Amino acid sequence: MVLQHLLEQSLETKIFYSVLLFSWTVYLWEAYLAYRQRKIYRTTTHVPSELGKIMDPETFEKSRQYQLDKSTFSFWSGLYSETEGTLILLWGGIPFLWNVSGHLIGRAGFGEEYEISQSLVFLVLATLFSAVTGLPWSLYNTFVIEEKHGFNQQTLGFFFKDAVKKFLVTQCILLPVTSLLLYIIKIGGDYFFIYAWLFTLVVSLVLVTIYADYIAPLFDKFTPLPDGELKNNIEEMARSIDFPLTKIYVVEGSKRSSHSNAYFYGFFKNKRIVLFDTLLEDVSPLNSSSTGEGTGLEAERPPADGSENEDMDNSHKVKNKKQGCNNEEVLAVLGHELGHWKLGHTVKNIVISQVNSFLCFFLFAILIGQKELFSAFGFHDSQPTLIGLLIIFQFIFSPYNEVLSFCLTVLSRRFEFQADAFAKQLGKAEDLYCALIKLNKDNLGFPVADWLFSMWHYSHPPLLERLRALKVIKQD
Repeated sequence: MVLQHLLEQSLETKIFYSVLLFSWTVYLWEAYLAYRQRKIYRTTTHVPSELGKIMDPETFEKSRQYQLDKSTFSFWSGLYSETEGTLILLWGGIPFLWNVSGHLIGRAGFGEEYEISQSLVFLVLATLFSAVTGLPWSLYNTFVIEEKHGFNQQTLGFFFKDAVKKFLVTQCILLPVTSLLLYIIKIGGDYFFIYAWLFTLVVSLVLVTIYADYIAPLFDKFTPLPDGELKNNIEEMARSIDFPLTKIYVVEGSKRSSHSNAYFYGFFKNKRIVLFDTLLEDVSPLNSSSTGEGTGLEAERPPADGSENEDMDNSHKVKNKKQGCNNEEVLAVLGHELGHWKLGHTVKNIVISQVNSFLCFFLFAILIGQKELFSAFGFHDSQPTLIGLLIIFQFIFSPYNEVLSFCLTVLSRRFEFQADAFAKQLGKAEDLYCALIKLNKDNLGFPVADWLFSMWHYSHPPLLERLRALKVIKQD
């Protein structure tokens, strides 16, 4: 009945309600997947036999409760977000905010011909609205869920200072980039989509290049990794695979969260590596109060021959007494990350991203002249370029974006297995094996997943799959 009624409406109405229908269809699909995974969290209350050697019952229960809380929070925040978005569309929130923006620039002496100025005011108001409505959810996530499970390291004052700083930095980047993009589209003629794509390509490359040097330090302290064994070993490993490493930084992530990470950035012959202090067992301030007592988690190193030896010698067991990894395990994690570079995963992702960006701008050029698209969202008398970008990229491309996201998730898992294999070829299999277990424990990752939820959402393979692969991948 709903579809029959929809087919009888005008084209503008069909477009509008098709967007709403698809949006709720995606939400219900995501809710169904989340329900399947929450069922796993609720019913898997004991450590499965195949996990007995890599996760103790206490850690397993902690991770189960953490992920269950996160999943429940995600359900309610997702429901709110979907409801809010629907009400904004039904009540004409987008044209209303556009008119408010026009009124504000009109009071400043600018007329309707100043579309770019109106677009910038619209962006500021839209991002401010999003920040305000999202604030209670962010506060709850940080100071209730993350606090409850021991991850939050922020004070309330730090949180608000950080939020204001993020908003201001975002505006300083977003507004000039958007104004230039809109200007290029307006003066670009029939081939504006080529110039717009080239502009966004340059912007993305510049932002990736300057992020860790100029943007990230506005929020977190970056210090060079001190001279010593770890630094020497990292530099030696980089030289062995011709990785053009120039600098190694340690970022003070512990003042924000106890979660850990590592990444590299930079182009051409100017690569840098960034290590979170929470990743480094000997550096993390979260270990300053360590009593030296074990947590009960034993990370068993796999036999060198890849066999499933049930009676492993105690010398192959490593107690994870502290947050983070030891130096050899950090090297193994970096071996995995550098594997992404050596195997061309970074370049492949950039190419895929830019091909997708070009295709989207090309389709945008075809659709931007369709008045029905603007009328469907309440713009009957004007066709602002920014609104066209919003409608087409966010709403019209939604089905395509969902398919693309799934394909990229599948590709990402494939890349992760390949990077693990590369680390093993560097002789880091045992250390990576232990590091994955430690990081899973430190981040309270739950190692049991519903197959459909995992297939749709996990950009990284589940822990057990990665550990099994590390045991069977043959070294050259």
